[in-house]
Amino acid sequence: MESNEEAEWKLVAQMRSAVEAKDPAAKEVDDFMIRRFLRSRDLNLEKASDMFLKFLKWRRTAVPNGFIAEAQIQNELSHNKLFIQGFSKKGSPILIAFPSKHYPSKRDMNELKNLVVYYLDKICARMPGNQEKLVAIVDFQGWGYSNCDIRGYLAVLDILQNYYPERLGKVFLIHVPSLFMRAWKIVYPYIDKNTRNKFIFVEDKNLRTSLLEDIDEDQLPEIYGGKLKLMPH
Repeated sequence: MESNEEAEWKLVAQMRSAVEAKDPAAKEVDDFMIRRFLRSRDLNLEKASDMFLKFLKWRRTAVPNGFIAEAQIQNELSHNKLFIQGFSKKGSPILIAFPSKHYPSKRDMNELKNLVVYYLDKICARMPGNQEKLVAIVDFQGWGYSNCDIRGYLAVLDILQNYYPERLGKVFLIHVPSLFMRAWKIVYPYIDKNTRNKFIFVEDKNLRTSLLEDIDEDQLPEIYGGKLKLMPH
């Protein structure tokens, strides 16, 4: 009897044939990427193929050089709102975000999207061979009305869900002010049902304990009770 994994890889082979026939660029991606698209559409071959072909088209337009250069995101990088440091116990690279350093009044939407792609490409490149997911710590310390950017949050979600499916392992939301819950209620319906349970709200009193369940002390930033120094990009 065929195992679930064997059935899955068989579907990957079928999807590869289907998408390569429509877009030769599909030949350049590995089977794991095709499997991620399949999984994000609950192994529905037609829906996953359609999503993947849209991804290839988007990538040609959004990242024509194959990568985002730092010169394209100088303003966004200067705010030091994102860091990639350390690995979880499962080997997932860790992304740390500080939404209180983001001001929608000062941002350019295209540059913000480029920043997201820049960091997602960077973190995916850091993943060990057997790892496909990232862990994020989103620290809302100091977040207020002036930082709230619903359009920006939806743009980030759109990129993550449609073009980097199955890359999100867990997202720890920490130091969350009650004010943010209004924004969360607006954004929540746009989060894919498979992604919703990956967002974990952590209470301040349980912060260090909760993070240490997934991250060893020497991989956890000092500001959360670990031993790792945060270094800019």
